[in-house]
Amino acid sequence: MIQPPDLNDPAQRAAYRRELQGVARPIRYTGISFALLGVALALIRRQWFPDLPIVIPIAALGFGMLNMVAGIVLRTRYHQARMRG
Repeated sequence: MIQPPDLNDPAQRAAYRRELQGVARPIRYTGISFALLGVALALIRRQWFPDLPIVIPIAALGFGMLNMVAGIVLRTRYHQARMRG
């Protein structure tokens, strides 16, 4: 069983912060990428391709938000389990 980190110790707190930053990182970054893609597609649609279906940028934004929320949930669950020990 892994002991919860001592958050009163600055070294252990910094190490735990780095540990948390790595949890679900690919999922969160994928979410950010899709959200940015959705914004870019919406701008491109508005400026140059008005015939592009609006569902495409909305789908990219939705998929991005879904990934970001999933990453946040996984990171929160990890933190709760880690603090329980």
